[in-house]
Amino acid sequence: MPRRRKIAILIGSRGRGSNMAALAKACASGDLPAEVVAVVAPSPDLPAVEAAKGLGLQVVALSSATEDYPNQLLKALQVREAEFICLAGYLRLLPAEVLQTFPNRILNIHPSLLPKFGGQGMYGLRVHEAVLAAGEKVSGCTVHLVSERYDEGQVLLQMTCPVEPGDSKESLAARVLALEHVAYPKALKALMQKDGPQ
Repeated sequence: MPRRRKIAILIGSRGRGSNMAALAKACASGDLPAEVVAVVAPSPDLPAVEAAKGLGLQVVALSSATEDYPNQLLKALQVREAEFICLAGYLRLLPAEVLQTFPNRILNIHPSLLPKFGGQGMYGLRVHEAVLAAGEKVSGCTVHLVSERYDEGQVLLQMTCPVEPGDSKESLAARVLALEHVAYPKALKALMQKDGPQ
């Protein structure tokens, strides 16, 4: 039986934590041979933090506004022996120290088919609004490796869904989010298998 790999999930201040929960539930069910060793949040009083606690996950609150944030983040990940890092609603560029310490082991999920509708400032409903404004017939989500630029890392997995006539940004967001919850654990599992047994 393969060893369970250790993952840390970095969340932001805006999301509800549904992708974090999808990853945690995939670990708990055995679909993903991993365990969540920490959820790193920018503040202790967020809806996603409550969701993490409800799932029995350890939360580490680290303010990204502090000067020593890169070192604090790296230390929090290393102390817990994290092997893979998943961003879930984390909207900042990661510190260079973290990128260098975890090469090809940091993933993000984006609610469009990259390279379309990505980049700085493109998150949440803004993405779906742009997809609708462009008249796209298909949308979906992308799981990709994280690099030093927004949404430009290597694509690991994409899943698609139709853009329906009469879609609002909210209805499209709901359809894409359902795909995200399938795609993220699937992409992480494939990356772990490619990485080989440790």
